[in-house]
Amino acid sequence: MGAKIIRSIMNQKVILSLEELIESAKNHAFRIVACLMSMNILGSYQEELIDGVELGGVATFIGSWEKSDMSLFI
Repeated sequence: MGAKIIRSIMNQKVILSLEELIESAKNHAFRIVACLMSMNILGSYQEELIDGVELGGVATFIGSWEKSDMSLFI
């Protein structure tokens, strides 16, 4: 239900779909890293993630953050 609500709000505000945002990020050489600790807490597995998502922890984020022009932690 939550996913439908978010998609509806994104559509109302004329925001690209999640799939389009991910594709755009990939086309612009963004790295998408899933937090291992959050995945462990939620009981998620790498097989459940979309293709191209890397796994990492705090050290991965900090290492990327220090070298990049922009980092987002969501």
